[in-house]
Amino acid sequence: MSALPPETLPSGPPAALPPPSADVGEVVDDVRALAGTVREIKAELIEAAVRAWSHNTRRAFRSDLKIWGAWCRRRRLDPPKAEVSAVAAYIRQIAGIDASAEKVRAMATIERYIVNIGWAYRMAGLPDPTAGELVTLEMKAARKTVGVRQKQARAIRFKGDIADFDSPPSGVCLAHLLKAVRRDLLGYRDAALLRVAYDSAGRRSELVAIAVDHIHGPDADGAGALFIPTSKTDREGEGAWAYLAPPTMQAIARWRAAAHIDKGPLFRRVETHFDGTVAAIGRRALHPNSITLIYRRLIRAAHAKKLLGEMSNAELERWVTAVSSHSIRVGVAQDNFAAAESLPAIMQAYRWRDPKTVMRYGAKLAAKGGAGARMAKRFATA
Repeated sequence: MSALPPETLPSGPPAALPPPSADVGEVVDDVRALAGTVREIKAELIEAAVRAWSHNTRRAFRSDLKIWGAWCRRRRLDPPKAEVSAVAAYIRQIAGIDASAEKVRAMATIERYIVNIGWAYRMAGLPDPTAGELVTLEMKAARKTVGVRQKQARAIRFKGDIADFDSPPSGVCLAHLLKAVRRDLLGYRDAALLRVAYDSAGRRSELVAIAVDHIHGPDADGAGALFIPTSKTDREGEGAWAYLAPPTMQAIARWRAAAHIDKGPLFRRVETHFDGTVAAIGRRALHPNSITLIYRRLIRAAHAKKLLGEMSNAELERWVTAVSSHSIRVGVAQDNFAAAESLPAIMQAYRWRDPKTVMRYGAKLAAKGGAGARMAKRFATA
């Protein structure tokens, strides 16, 4: 790690990311499969979209197109000939309005499906079956049926659900997960991951993409900085910086020294023997899906070590089910609201574009500390 002067950040990114050229061919193939062989697709539009979209957006587009194609085939419908009425029927089924064998989706998922289907037909040079008034009305009906409130990952705050930051840690929280990590290579990796995830409020795609040369510091105070070359909301590819506290820098250094990591991905798979002892350190970055599994494993470890207080097995399972790779990011937002940080400051520090998302994460805390709570407390003893 290169040393930095106190309170300064490097001026540029450590390395440029390669263009998503490999995805262009895959998206072209998917759109061509939708259009059929008799129609010339708009390759230029597809290439521009692939460059503009993030990796997750490209992946979702391809997945959504396959789901739509499978739905059409089950109904003996030729996708290139699909009309507005077909999309309307699709919405009714996946929203649970019409009885069917289709899984009912969340409203945010339905909205994404329809947007991506529309994109695909326009890319294929076909009439857009999502553009009619019937689809607009069916989407409005779906919102009333399904509701627009998204399922939120359960928050992992630093000290748990506390009102006073001077209070001891309570329940499932980052402090208890850090105590639950093992005292070996796996534990060093987990501790560094937890601390970086909290300091940066990193999305899973951001965490697994961290390379050694993205870490800068420590400075004179022991703190560092993380360069995030790309993220879900960074459409221009400008990159962003996140602060890393001294304990985080120490955890990173401990993990790197023990695992002999001098370059390449920071967070890697730790292979274990049947008895749980460490067998080897992988060379490749963790898979994004691993983040949720690591958090869930550590919650179970904390419960086994009696760190979570009086928690039944049923409550433990509810916790484990509700936790996702987003849980620490949600917890960071709630801790910032509890610390009375402003919404613009939170959005800037942790790379949020939509204030509604941040406010949704802090809605529970806002209810406890808002005008309604203050008025209720005033007359609580009346």
